[in-house]
Amino acid sequence: MGWVMMSERELNRVEVLAQVDDGRLTVDNAANLLDLTRRQVFRLLKRYRQDGAAAIRHKARGKSPNNQIHKAKRDYALSLVRESYADFGPTLAAEKLEEHHGLKVSRETLRKWMVEDGLWLSRKQRRTFHQPRLRRECFGELIQIDGSEHRWFEDRGDPCTLLVFIDDATSTLMELRFVKSESTFSYFAALEGYLSRHGRPVAFYSDKHTVFRVSKPNEHMTGMTQFGRALAELQIEILCANTSQAKGRVERANRTLQDRLVKELRIADISDMEAANAFLPGFMQRYNARFAKPAARPDNLHRALNVAPDRLAEIFCLRNKRYVSKDLTLKYDHKRIRLEVNDLTRGLVGKYADTYEFPDGRIQVRHNGVALPCTIFDPHQQRVTHAAITDNKHLSAVLAHIKAEQDKTAASTEVRPESARNGYRKSGRRNNGWNSLADRKRNVARKASQGCDN
Repeated sequence: MGWVMMSERELNRVEVLAQVDDGRLTVDNAANLLDLTRRQVFRLLKRYRQDGAAAIRHKARGKSPNNQIHKAKRDYALSLVRESYADFGPTLAAEKLEEHHGLKVSRETLRKWMVEDGLWLSRKQRRTFHQPRLRRECFGELIQIDGSEHRWFEDRGDPCTLLVFIDDATSTLMELRFVKSESTFSYFAALEGYLSRHGRPVAFYSDKHTVFRVSKPNEHMTGMTQFGRALAELQIEILCANTSQAKGRVERANRTLQDRLVKELRIADISDMEAANAFLPGFMQRYNARFAKPAARPDNLHRALNVAPDRLAEIFCLRNKRYVSKDLTLKYDHKRIRLEVNDLTRGLVGKYADTYEFPDGRIQVRHNGVALPCTIFDPHQQRVTHAAITDNKHLSAVLAHIKAEQDKTAASTEVRPESARNGYRKSGRRNNGWNSLADRKRNVARKASQGCDN
């Protein structure tokens, strides 16, 4: 006799029935142990005595189920999936099979069929693993940068963004700065502080934020952002990570800072960015003493800055080119700039002039490096336009600006009557009925009677 496959429950029944057959256990106790009736125990005992332990096995074992789906239906469903829905998931494919082909199959049944035929990978099979990247060997070779928007002051102040610069080789915090949002000027300010203290690194490693990368360049663009242009002038490379896991060192540092720094600011009773930025140098020193690691090689790859302060100010600004119209005006950032008429500006009609916007809001127009006298024609024209496209990381700062502008202006709009269109203006005198139609008729009749009497 060969092997007989039995379940654990069936083996337990065989053991109890054997004890009943030997007289070591009563039928009532066996029924309680097996959670069966006495009648069912007698039936199983009869089968056990006639055919042995193998008779206790379930009679349907090894047989196809009565509700089994026919193989032809399975092959037809899979053929339709291969032809028309090869890149569909099981849920959507099941919906389309029922909607367009009248073939109703549950999504889990279709999922099992697709997995068996290799048309679909389970979640476990589709899982991707991010292997850890080895640190760079030298200090200053690669600096990871990122902005972390968080409620750094908890309920004591508004949420803001912390710009984090961390060395890849040593996990040393190189620069921290609280700003309203991740913008080009905020990164310029943090970069200026970094360069003045450490010098120029080999490269920066960032995410795909619009400050660092042009998402959709075209033939009229260089594909370089203002921040990238400034780094190119300083001979510093900018690299963008494809995933957040690729720059995991700065991401993990953000998570640590959102725990430790928040509590440190609470202990110091700091609730604004100015005081927090003054607090950060001491915090960085304590943090680096606790978490920084030695580099694999002792070399420091930072280079001297060797840039004059006035030259650095021209690097850390927004540069653009604008077309000069016939009336010697150009448009920039919802503003209209008017050039003064002189020998230099007369020949600029139809050409492009360079615009420089500095962090303090000053706008300068230059041509061939020469500053041109100009004035802003409508300085109040700049505003956040209706339905403007706003990046998620700038949303908090933009909403704060909109609220401030709304508080400055009156919210209500004057509603004028229809008669105002025809130039009607109120005289300010009340009408007590002296010029009504009946009064005018009586006055006319009185004057006529006085004339007759005379």
